[in-house]
Amino acid sequence: MMFITGPLEPKVGLGLAVRYFKKGIRALGVAECFRKGASKRSILAGVVMRADMLVDGFSFATATVGGLDATDAILRLYKRLGREDVNVLMLNGCVISWYNVVDLHAVAEGTGKPLICVTYEPSPGLEKYFAEYFPSDWRERLAIYERNGPRKRVLLRTGHEVFIRAIGLSEDEALRVLNRFVMHGAIPEPLRLARLLARAALASVGELSQARLGP
Repeated sequence: MMFITGPLEPKVGLGLAVRYFKKGIRALGVAECFRKGASKRSILAGVVMRADMLVDGFSFATATVGGLDATDAILRLYKRLGREDVNVLMLNGCVISWYNVVDLHAVAEGTGKPLICVTYEPSPGLEKYFAEYFPSDWRERLAIYERNGPRKRVLLRTGHEVFIRAIGLSEDEALRVLNRFVMHGAIPEPLRLARLLARAALASVGELSQARLGP
């Protein structure tokens, strides 16, 4: 049993269509990890996964903790992949890296792909936190956040509720795509694996930074 509370309006102009029924549909899941109070930059990991759960691509980028560059970081991550066969993007939230707000429309337009942003908890709003922590640019952060539009609550086939923002997809497509990629719980597999990968990269970043090419 599935339900959607409120309409999800597909954004026109992208010329996008997701054939959610295809076995080979590919999603790029993007998630991030950082240590609050210790990290100056967060690590973003991207995982390309087919609907049959075959993983066939990874990519990384970084964003400034507390900055305003999350949108550019996701676009770099996508372009670094060089994968035109990705059908849809999934983002693990649009406010990442300590209130670094992702412009979802800019990501969809910059990649030319439909996008589903997934979160897992209800929220009373972020305006007071933007104003408290970022007095110099809180209005800019709020404007991006409001431009992303309201979240819609949906019930996945696993029985778990999530909150989504969909761009370039109809409400039916967004829900059906998520259900193709969720095995158990609330987190679609591309996002679950991307989060694990970001955590592993952050834990190893000190050693990895010492690696050098050549003799």
